[in-house]
Amino acid sequence: MIAKSPILKSRIRKVPKSFSWVDHRLVREKYIDRCTHVQSVLYLFLVCVADSKGLSFYGDKAIMSRLAMDQADLHGARFGLIRHGLIAWQKPIYQVLGLDPVPKKTRRCKSMMRLSDILKVAAEGTHD
Repeated sequence: MIAKSPILKSRIRKVPKSFSWVDHRLVREKYIDRCTHVQSVLYLFLVCVADSKGLSFYGDKAIMSRLAMDQADLHGARFGLIRHGLIAWQKPIYQVLGLDPVPKKTRRCKSMMRLSDILKVAAEGTHD
């Protein structure tokens, strides 16, 4: 086993009061492998700005500005994250979802994305 020690001991992370986390299962269970770079960037942003229940109220314009993406990229990334079961969205609220397995009875629950947005993404040919 490799012995690990901090490279910069003066910069060891400390848990701040407004802490958010990234679940290790994102990598271990290969959720991240299903995501494009744009989806990964949006997911990381939402994880960072979400409250303790995973909720964020950032609007499209603010997200596009912060992440230097256009509307097609945002719509495609959001649709992909919804499809991968990583977020739910009902304008204006995003919810970062827990990575716990979804019971079979609830797997076919309503999408939080509006049909008009799904059709728009499909028409633009945006996909992950």
